[in-house]
Amino acid sequence: MKKLQLITLFAIFCIQFSAVTQEPIDYVNPFIGTSNFGATNPGAIAPRGMASVSPFNVAGEQNLPLEKDSQWLSTPYVNENAFLTGFSHVNLSGVGCPDLGVILAMPTTGELETDHLKYGTTYTNEVAKPGYYSVQLSKYDVKTELTATTRVGVSKYSFPKGKSNILINLGLGLTNEEGAMVKVVSPTEIEGMRNVGSFCYYKPEESYPVYFVAKFSKPADEFGVWKKTRKNEGVEGRWMGYNGKKRFYKNYRKEVIGDSIGTYFTYNFEKPTQVEVKIGVSYVSIENARENLEKETQHLSFDAIYKNTASQWNQLLSKVEVEGGTKDDKTIFYTALYHTLIHPNTLNDVNGEYPTMGKRETAKTDGTRFTVFSFWDTYRNLHSLMSLIYPKQQSDMVKSMLNIYDESGWLPKWELNATETTTMVGDPAGIILADTYLRGIQDFDIEKAYEAMRKSATQLENNPLRPGIKDYIKNGYLSTKTTNSGSVSTTQEYNISDFAIAQLANKLGKKKDYKLFSNRAVSYRSFFDKEFNLLRPKNDDGSWHSPFNPNQGANFEKNVGFIEGNSWQYTFMVAHDTKYLMKSMGGKKEYVAKLDEVFEKKQFDMANEPDIAYPYLYNYAKGYEWKTQQRVTNLINEYFTNKPAGLPGNDDTGTMSAWLIYSMMGIYPVSPADPMYTITTPRFDKITIHLDTRYYKNKTLVIEKNGKGNLKSFTVDGKTKKAFFISHETLTNASKVQFNLK
Repeated sequence: MKKLQLITLFAIFCIQFSAVTQEPIDYVNPFIGTSNFGATNPGAIAPRGMASVSPFNVAGEQNLPLEKDSQWLSTPYVNENAFLTGFSHVNLSGVGCPDLGVILAMPTTGELETDHLKYGTTYTNEVAKPGYYSVQLSKYDVKTELTATTRVGVSKYSFPKGKSNILINLGLGLTNEEGAMVKVVSPTEIEGMRNVGSFCYYKPEESYPVYFVAKFSKPADEFGVWKKTRKNEGVEGRWMGYNGKKRFYKNYRKEVIGDSIGTYFTYNFEKPTQVEVKIGVSYVSIENARENLEKETQHLSFDAIYKNTASQWNQLLSKVEVEGGTKDDKTIFYTALYHTLIHPNTLNDVNGEYPTMGKRETAKTDGTRFTVFSFWDTYRNLHSLMSLIYPKQQSDMVKSMLNIYDESGWLPKWELNATETTTMVGDPAGIILADTYLRGIQDFDIEKAYEAMRKSATQLENNPLRPGIKDYIKNGYLSTKTTNSGSVSTTQEYNISDFAIAQLANKLGKKKDYKLFSNRAVSYRSFFDKEFNLLRPKNDDGSWHSPFNPNQGANFEKNVGFIEGNSWQYTFMVAHDTKYLMKSMGGKKEYVAKLDEVFEKKQFDMANEPDIAYPYLYNYAKGYEWKTQQRVTNLINEYFTNKPAGLPGNDDTGTMSAWLIYSMMGIYPVSPADPMYTITTPRFDKITIHLDTRYYKNKTLVIEKNGKGNLKSFTVDGKTKKAFFISHETLTNASKVQFNLK
């Protein structure tokens, strides 16, 4: 009996000890978002990594209907698919357009096969953790393990006895750009490049190369290059024995150029053998790719590299500690935090070199040059989150934005690897610059930032950031004549940017500009139609656009008034002017009733950026704050789960994840460029944010939840606050914020 009691006590101790010692990294589930078009992938990446190694399972009819050439698909991996054709080494996470997903490595066994539709395989036993992925390839009985440093993807293949191959396929990828070069340097090394680009197809002329060097831990017994040639229909085709066929260059050590090309390394193992492959990448040169590989991996083993990368992940994730809540709560929270630390990611090489915007000349930085700025999405919440938790990273992102301005003459809109894709609408970069500065992150050239913001808001000719600016300044809005799509929503985006300029102008003592841009920031008011109590597009002569259906525009339906949405999904996107909108609708009750309609008529879209702040707008209507708490709680429960489909849709480079992080912590930056949070019920009992003392005076900020029921008030270092808003300065200067529920 005593022995049984001792065993029971020991088991309880082990469970408790395990719970206590579990680290934030242990909660991350990289499979979240790999279904339901979340567009994340479970592959290995270091924080903000240039290189990422993802399983590639979106090619071939075996993966229909979620196959890359059969529909709009912007991810190298979909959880439902079962046919894998390799592991790509540069990838994007949570984006809406297909690009990158290239430099595919693939281990096989038996006779050499270079057609991915034939060498592809089903797979089992997937495991994914931050910085690590592994899978068993069914056809070959090869265990594949992946990890990464910032600029190097590392693979470990466990081969059985017999003939084996490692393929580097440069023809396959997510991008629809073509062209590659490859050269076998030695039986243990390959170098080359692959052309990528044309994100969203707005600027097909802006394709560019990604360079790579691959090193193998064991020399190949045989190696070569393959190249699939095009079919020549001319007379000379009769003389071409290889016409339209695949050509093989055995033991060839010169450059081979083409579209569908690749290399093979073949081995004859007398016993089960592991081979490690390290692939360094660079957007500058092959030499830099080689230096990246050598400097970051040196002679480190796969296991040592993974240990280092996991440590980096855990250190960053540990900036926020949560207590209470369920295990699933912690999993979706830390996975969301993980997703916000992928993009923006690193563009520069270890020597500081990177390609400049537009011309792609080589420049050098002493810090980090960031890339992948999906600003239409991320200005709403992700960058303010970085300012709070990772302010040094946010500072470097702002400096990267200003470098882009120096290089191109304009702030970025949707920048990808030193190209401007011009994806989506509005002029969002200035919002982030103003918001960052107003939150106290001020170690950058604010006068240059202000100059750049003002330029995009005032230059009338050849303005790539504000199409239709002449009409906007003349009439205060874009009309149906100005643009055939998105006249209202684009005006709203310009308004928010002008609001940001006004707030920064006020901070910098530029009173004249403050008045000018404050007036411009509310010009959307011309679109308010009392007949519908919604925003409605106008014609060039000032008349209403007719006929008008406020429901038209949802689900990506083209709409003259709104971009990727309808009037319901945009009318309330004026958080900087909520009091006026409320008054226009007839008052507080009418405002709340109209906001209720958005949800009850199923017009709210959790995966659509313009309306993700809507649940928090009830806090502007005193007495209805409980609705914010109810809506936010229900949305978390419905859309964010510990499952592959656990995101409401495209993560949009971390925007949906940032919404979740804020919402689970009980605060939300409801109005961009206004350094203020509105509040809701935290999901956890206690949240500890470890602040960066280079930017904030306190080492920690503690948020606690006390009681059950609806949130009635909160205290800041013991002082009771009844308003449901708190400034960024008050929050970060507090040692403890307590939410009181009754």
